[in-house]
Amino acid sequence: MVSHSELKNLFCSADAVCFDVDSTVIQEEGIDELAKFCGVEDAVSEMTRRAMGGAVPFKAALTERLSLIQPSREQVQRLLAEHPPHLTPGIRELVSRLQERNVQVFLISGGFRSIVEHVASKLNIPSTNVFANRLKFYFNGEYAGFDETQPTAESGGKGKVIKFLKEKFHFKKIIMVGDGATDMEACPPADAFIGFGGNVIRQQVKDNAEWYITDFIELLGALEE
Repeated sequence: MVSHSELKNLFCSADAVCFDVDSTVIQEEGIDELAKFCGVEDAVSEMTRRAMGGAVPFKAALTERLSLIQPSREQVQRLLAEHPPHLTPGIRELVSRLQERNVQVFLISGGFRSIVEHVASKLNIPSTNVFANRLKFYFNGEYAGFDETQPTAESGGKGKVIKFLKEKFHFKKIIMVGDGATDMEACPPADAFIGFGGNVIRQQVKDNAEWYITDFIELLGALEE
């Protein structure tokens, strides 16, 4: 059991901080917003809730939801143009402060790369620091599935990404920040996990995270101490 002060020290001395995106860096769940835009919101949000609670294997839930939504390339582009995701208050300042300290910031998401790269650009995070699922489209723009080879398409995928980052960049301390069960599962190999409940509270995460926050100001404050 790591003490709260040890966790703070770990966070303040990390080489890299990885953030989940949906309901963490942004206020929405990207897949639910896409479902709403495509007119199948209710069925899909129930599946998302079950998947985030850890009740359904992630790839099965993703496959099932996408087969309901069937998003075209044009619909994804229109969603970003007409209903861009809203950044969670405090995240822009937190990412900026971490970057000033030469900490590498990564976005690791079970959501879609086209949406996550849009978010990354708002935070000055390079697209090479984005790990997310890729939607596939036929030449006419219709939905053709998703890239099942991406580690983020599987349960435990976020942990695989963190293991890869440690091997590639020789990071000594990586912190994972997120709202869901799939984020908490990534520690280990992450050296610490910080649960985030500023947009939605997942009881399993609140009960089990050793450091649980509802506002990014708390992390900013830890860096300033």
